[in-house]
Amino acid sequence: MSDEDDLEDFEPDQDDLEKEEDEKETEEGEDYRKEGEDFTEDWMPNALTEDLMKEGLSLLCKTGNGLAHAYVKLEVKDRDLTDISLLRSYIHLRYVDVSENHLTDLSPLNYLTHLLWLKADGNRLRSAQLDELPYLQIASFAYNQITDTEGISHPRLGSLDLKGNRIRMVTGLDPQKLNSLHTLELRGNQLDSTLGINLPKLKNLFLAQNMLKKVEGLENLSNLTTLHLRDNQIETLSGFSGEMKSLQYLNLRGNMVTDLGELAKLRDLPKLRALVLLENPCTDESDYRQEALVQMAHLERLDKDFYEEEERAEADEIRQRLKEDQEHQAEPDHEEDLDQSTNQQQF
Repeated sequence: MSDEDDLEDFEPDQDDLEKEEDEKETEEGEDYRKEGEDFTEDWMPNALTEDLMKEGLSLLCKTGNGLAHAYVKLEVKDRDLTDISLLRSYIHLRYVDVSENHLTDLSPLNYLTHLLWLKADGNRLRSAQLDELPYLQIASFAYNQITDTEGISHPRLGSLDLKGNRIRMVTGLDPQKLNSLHTLELRGNQLDSTLGINLPKLKNLFLAQNMLKKVEGLENLSNLTTLHLRDNQIETLSGFSGEMKSLQYLNLRGNMVTDLGELAKLRDLPKLRALVLLENPCTDESDYRQEALVQMAHLERLDKDFYEEEERAEADEIRQRLKEDQEHQAEPDHEEDLDQSTNQQQF
């Protein structure tokens, strides 16, 4: 496998992500879910054939030894397939799209040891488990019926998409085996905990539309830059730490944060620049924008709007006043200690 085969890292733009959440993602998810609602176990068996392979194959490339050529890309989307056993003999495939079929078994892909890219969205999969595929870099299993995250251990996997499944708990994601994973998409599952995502190389984590009430177990994600927690049931902002030293973008839209005082728990995030808190009860407070900036002086954008210089100046003044008030409150205690010390010396 040459360096030319390496796929580019996926670094999503934040504005694009918000647009995707508001528009495209909703439509796509609804389409898949409508199919799922009509699901019965009685699909007519429909195996992948040589004729379908000929239609779907493309991208002629040299094989490993450089002496022969083979097609390395296959697209067989939306063909009502229930069986892809034929793929066992197509060992040179690097890019495979089997989305929008009725597949329950991906084990034939275990033979494709040169696989770089896999898309298996909108099937009937109950597991994303595969043998270790040494070159797999991007894998998408969105909108299936997957219930766990076991059996995913591809050493070069950079982006893993499991959105729109039935996952209740993250288990089995070994940081030693997934030491290249930078983007994890778990939106629209049934997660009630963020435990189990101990992946130090992770940069982008998407946990929107679950059943989360708090953040836990993410404290050591020192490379995390983007964290999406939209449309959960989060009330407290505990669980963030200064160790999350790369976090720049935090989306908490559509949660249940009521107390503006919770924002103080985000002040230890040194690189946080953009925070989204729309559709939380605390945003109804009149001094909401000001309080956020008082607590996080380095914040550049709250919700959709960037802070103006006037807002920064006002927040600086409030911060200075609060500091002076704290110092004044501490002075009587200091004088009291001195008095006690003097009295002791007199005795």
